[in-house]
Amino acid sequence: MDSVSVNKFRDNLKSFVEQIVVNHIPLKVTRRTGEDFVVISAEDWEREQETLYVLQNTSLMSQIAESLETHTKKKGYKPSKGELNEITGL
Repeated sequence: MDSVSVNKFRDNLKSFVEQIVVNHIPLKVTRRTGEDFVVISAEDWEREQETLYVLQNTSLMSQIAESLETHTKKKGYKPSKGELNEITGL
């Protein structure tokens, strides 16, 4: 993650915001007081929140683990060719 001083961030706000939104790379803004902060696009923030929700949800994590196990053993659900075409859009 790149880091920039709060003064430089303020002076180049529009440019930094555009980079953050387009490149999806958060930016750490440092302050002399040591109370730094991070700027992240709304889209990336929402994605991070969804990830945290899944990771904290024991039921979902259990389903993911079971799915991985059946997939590894090649014993999981096998969609039909028509279902696969619908999923992949081919």
